[in-house]
Amino acid sequence: MNAALVADALAGLTAPRKTLPCKWLYDATGTRLFEEITTLPEYYPTRTERGIFDRHGADIAARIGPRARVVEFGPGDGVKAVQVLGHLRSPAAYVPVDIAADWLKDAAGRVARAFPALEVIPVVADFTQGFDLPLAPPLLGFFPGSTIGNFRREDAASFLARLRAALGEGARLLIGADLVKDPAVLVAAYDDAAGVTAAFNLNLLVRLNREGGADFDLGGFRHQAVWNAEAERIEIHLVSLRDQGVAFGGRRIAFAAGETIHTEDSHKYRPDGFRALAAEAGWREEALWTDEAGLFSVWLLGT
Repeated sequence: MNAALVADALAGLTAPRKTLPCKWLYDATGTRLFEEITTLPEYYPTRTERGIFDRHGADIAARIGPRARVVEFGPGDGVKAVQVLGHLRSPAAYVPVDIAADWLKDAAGRVARAFPALEVIPVVADFTQGFDLPLAPPLLGFFPGSTIGNFRREDAASFLARLRAALGEGARLLIGADLVKDPAVLVAAYDDAAGVTAAFNLNLLVRLNREGGADFDLGGFRHQAVWNAEAERIEIHLVSLRDQGVAFGGRRIAFAAGETIHTEDSHKYRPDGFRALAAEAGWREEALWTDEAGLFSVWLLGT
């Protein structure tokens, strides 16, 4: 039994509007499915961001300078770290931080194989909470993939402030942020034709059954992605297909037909909005890079 998962899920599922924290999407299966999502034709963020890293790699490296000690928050499969470290001049250390220990080990191994002389120190931790880093400042944070969009805007500012504090004096941050664009493009990216994103979302219920002792019927829910124009975010939900009840945490949780569990947000930014968010958290813009179509942005922030 995963006590932290159960506590978070019970709090969310007994709220007036049911929610589940998106961090629990990323068990081994969820992480694998997300990596598959990043290769789908509809999902533009990963390939667009990687294109920015390649096209502007020399400029990024020049601005960061030599002997960078890089701390990546949520390294995924480590591919982006290998890409960016390959552009940097003689990087000195790489510290990936993630809550998923098995996936973290694989990502750290990928980087270590690509750079045998590089010091690689994986840290198993929930990077949305407080944790200690094994290196002294100055440090370069690396937070690609627009994961910042998963935070509500007020929480995003607090999180960026915590990163600044964790990285310490002289901190800098290389961060990706997805941009506002045609809603049809956005919805397709989060509700692909092959159904991989749906499987990723529904896997959260599989995890609650396995690690929390719940009895969710997966056939009783479907994946939904909607664009909230006012909040400028994609909202991900699991929709109950009928009136039903689920046993979980010693309780019976009722669902009405059409009722949803809100599992994830992906906020999209305009450059001025992200600049203001960073400033609120104590960061200042050093550089901004985008692709030619203006789909995605990569920022270098300093303190």
